Amino acid sequence: MTPDATAGTDEDPTKAAFDAIAGGHSLSPAQARELSAMVDSLSQLAREGTSVGDLKIANAALAEMTEAFRVFRPYRSIRKMTMFGSARTQPDDPVYLLARDLASKMAEDDWMTVTGAGPGIMAAGLEGAGRDHAFGVNIRLPNEESANSFIAQDPKLVEMRYFFTRKLMLIKESHAYAILPGGFGTQDECFELLTLLQTGKAEPAPVVMLETPGGTYWGGWQHFLAGEAIKSGWVSSEDVALFKVATTVEEAVTEICGFFRNYHSCRWVGDLLVLRVHTAPSKAELADLNRRFGDIITRGTIRVTSAFPPERSSNDHPELPRLALRFDKWHFARLRLLINAINECSGS
Repeated sequence: MTPDATAGTDEDPTKAAFDAIAGGHSLSPAQARELSAMVDSLSQLAREGTSVGDLKIANAALAEMTEAFRVFRPYRSIRKMTMFGSARTQPDDPVYLLARDLASKMAEDDWMTVTGAGPGIMAAGLEGAGRDHAFGVNIRLPNEESANSFIAQDPKLVEMRYFFTRKLMLIKESHAYAILPGGFGTQDECFELLTLLQTGKAEPAPVVMLETPGGTYWGGWQHFLAGEAIKSGWVSSEDVALFKVATTVEEAVTEICGFFRNYHSCRWVGDLLVLRVHTAPSKAELADLNRRFGDIITRGTIRVTSAFPPERSSNDHPELPRLALRFDKWHFARLRLLINAINECSGS
């Protein structure tokens, strides 16, 4: 477009572009606001003379996320577990069998398994889950073939070029995580997930580090964490509450499903953190929660409440009781321990 293409008109070109894109679509005010901001970002890319290489990255990333959102959208109400682990694990390896059996057991409880679509632990998770309960988020690599036979040609398979968009979907779309032994890629996924939980960039969720009985992988990892990172003060000792090491399918299932025994989900409403639960704590249980976790509240107390107006207007589980608190947005491992305590509440 030439600089004078809009000469003689008073119309904002970004608004005209938004109107052309959004016209005929039923959008909420929040959707319209975000899409308008995206159009403005595109305008900035054009005005700033962004290089073709950078435009290709932005275009490919947006296209990949758009496709992934479309694939996951119909299944948003179903609980999902993402599984990480080595692509080099062989089908006869006990760790492979452990991953397969965990995914199978979770499928029996109507959970879906999300993993990469390659070999090793990725194949184990998809094999165990079965096609009806499986998602594959594949990364295109020059040294790996296409998706494994357990997810190939499935409509719940997403192909991606970039690791960062792939990791976004593997973490964003799930409610729990199982991490099995692996190499650089597995450790990258493990530490990014823990960082997101530690900083509140991901919603609280159960994380199980899983290996076979007698294995040394996670024990060695914990030894490094305690002897180097925690001892030096780079990681807080309380942050070990963000994960659990398990050696059996039963332990892993108990940790994952137990996280949602009473706790349901959370969201922010203004400066209040709202924790949705199935059963509200009794007065005595609520007093105990306030006594044990008052250190992570900036002011006021933890209180039982009903749905707030923004939750009712968006039909965000208005039927569930809630706990509301002014969380300090810092001690997320302590928040995880609060959720553990909430899961012990019976309401009586």
